[in-house]
Amino acid sequence: MKMSLEKQLDIIKRGTVEIVPMDELVKKLEKSIRTNKPLKIKLGLDPSAPDIHLGHTVVLQKLKQFQDLGHDVILIIGDFTGRIGDPTGKSTTRKQLTEEEINANAETYKKQIFRILDPNKTEVVYNSQWLSNFNFEDVIRLAAKTTVARILERDDFKKRYQDNQPIGIHEFFYPLMQGFDSVELRADIELGGTDQKFNLLMGRNLQKEYGQEGQVALMMPILEGLDGVMKMSKSLNNYIGVEDSPKEMFGKIMSIKDELIKRYFTLVTSLSNEEIKLIEKKIIEGENPRNYKVQLAKNIISQYHSVEEADKAEAEFINIFSKNKLPEDIVEVVLKIEGDGSFWVPKLLQILGLVGSSSDGKRMLEQGGVKVNGKKISEANLRVENEMVIQVGKRKFVKIIIN
Repeated sequence: MKMSLEKQLDIIKRGTVEIVPMDELVKKLEKSIRTNKPLKIKLGLDPSAPDIHLGHTVVLQKLKQFQDLGHDVILIIGDFTGRIGDPTGKSTTRKQLTEEEINANAETYKKQIFRILDPNKTEVVYNSQWLSNFNFEDVIRLAAKTTVARILERDDFKKRYQDNQPIGIHEFFYPLMQGFDSVELRADIELGGTDQKFNLLMGRNLQKEYGQEGQVALMMPILEGLDGVMKMSKSLNNYIGVEDSPKEMFGKIMSIKDELIKRYFTLVTSLSNEEIKLIEKKIIEGENPRNYKVQLAKNIISQYHSVEEADKAEAEFINIFSKNKLPEDIVEVVLKIEGDGSFWVPKLLQILGLVGSSSDGKRMLEQGGVKVNGKKISEANLRVENEMVIQVGKRKFVKIIIN
């Protein structure tokens, strides 16, 4: 390793919430530099859903930093543990996925993950390679490495136990199996979100039980979503998907609160600490935060799509929001018209796919979020005409084609 200890620590500590224990991280890095031997950096992912959003990429960005520092990155696809599902943060037992569902999700995961990581420098392994070979005696021996009291220290298990909510015995094995992954790989460092702390420390303890040097646990923060309050989540509809279109990405990023600009740059881009400090300084000195949202949006779009797509998304955003022009690629929906062509607007918005329900449509109408051919409307009923453009909010457009 040519980079100094101080420089590596500066990069590694960026954006982290907690490193346990810090002194062992220092020792591991010193040894790595002295022996010119890279550290083994582990990240485990259970492909419980096919798509990822920027919140998921926070740990991936940190993994990329380790990769750029010359360390060995090992990505574990939890195809075996995924059949149980990590109950972290859940008040009920999670649905167990089938092998087919997990494999399909895993392939989609890898496609998205390699937009961040260098596939040529990333070792991808599946924990079924070793866990599926366990016999019942192996399971018992692994279970003997910890206690029920220790497992019940986990907040979600503790709460469910106190609330008399059912806990499957199989769920207790999740942190044990994830921890055994670290034993199998002899990991030096494992990454995870703050909600993974118990699992990461379980891996460290199991390594010691098996006579290995314990891994360092590095926890990254949970990224806030577009509302700036709740964690980024598809269920809360406050997310930016890795596979969102460039136009959608740009619009969403431009809508984040100014206070999140530095945090997003720090956690989901590869800008240096020095560049981010300069951005923060300029905003404090009075520069328009909007300029840095544009920079943030183009940085993220360039990473997941291309520089050309980022430039195009910026130009279209300016056309729509600064010059009040319509987007070039408006979705067209063919409608069959009966009678005089009148529709109740909330239901029409649902039919066109602009809102999830007529109640959502009613709320958008009442809030002044519906436009027809560029003009805001408040009437509950609308007579539809051919090539009429309906807009909901700032980014959703549909052109009606009458059949």
